[in-house]
Amino acid sequence: MRDSVQAEVMMSFLVSEELSFRIPVELRYEAPDPYAIRMTFHLPGDAPVTWAFGRELLLDGINAPTGDGDVHIAPTDPESLADVHIRLQVGEDRALFKAGTAPLIAFLDRTDKLVPLGQERTLGDFEGNLEEALGRILAEENAG
Repeated sequence: MRDSVQAEVMMSFLVSEELSFRIPVELRYEAPDPYAIRMTFHLPGDAPVTWAFGRELLLDGINAPTGDGDVHIAPTDPESLADVHIRLQVGEDRALFKAGTAPLIAFLDRTDKLVPLGQERTLGDFEGNLEEALGRILAEENAG
């Protein structure tokens, strides 16, 4: 059985109102981590950067502004739902991307076929996987 879904989409990296450029972004979803998706941004001249955030955050952000933390997603025009803005923030540093909703919806549809929304807790040892992931995160924070 397949346990992951991948896709590559082109997004616009909006450097300023006058400057933007298109970059490839890898989307990945893995059944063992059923609540999260990962986006790996390939910026020219830099090492790839991967962000992980909730699958439902991306789904909700396609229709309406959402996000309370370092990730904010919102439609660029609520009337047409053609594109979304994805804003990533670390401290005062921000990056803004624009993506078409069609490839994001296609990706989310494939994740839903792998693990239907609302069925995430039925997968394997969710509590054990959560404890392991939290342990890794805490160890990384204490080491850094």
